[in-house]
Amino acid sequence: MNYSRQREQVLEYVKSVKTHPTAETVYNKVREKNSNISLGTVYRNLDKLSKEGKLLRIKMANGKDRFDGYTSKHYHAICTRCDRVFDVSLDYFNNVDKVVAKKLNCNVLSHDIIFNIICPDCERGF
Repeated sequence: MNYSRQREQVLEYVKSVKTHPTAETVYNKVREKNSNISLGTVYRNLDKLSKEGKLLRIKMANGKDRFDGYTSKHYHAICTRCDRVFDVSLDYFNNVDKVVAKKLNCNVLSHDIIFNIICPDCERGF
């Protein structure tokens, strides 16, 4: 990937937060430092960075994908009420890949598990 100051700013912002931001959030935050960046540029850079494994893309049912700067294999939980995304600190279950590979007679590259939850704030009514 060619060097791009805007791409670097997008990457730096996503890696600096634990909130799993949307593209729009990334755009608004990066724009605070670089008023010349466009929403389209942010989308293109998030796409490139996630395809290259520098960011994780978390597919959301509402179409507003989230991005994670923590790229080690891990799981996520999504609150079904407020749509916040949380990292889940569990060991990555490599044995699941082996079981599925054997059952389907195929090569499993990886897996994603997303837990659908009601977060503590939503449980308390905040």
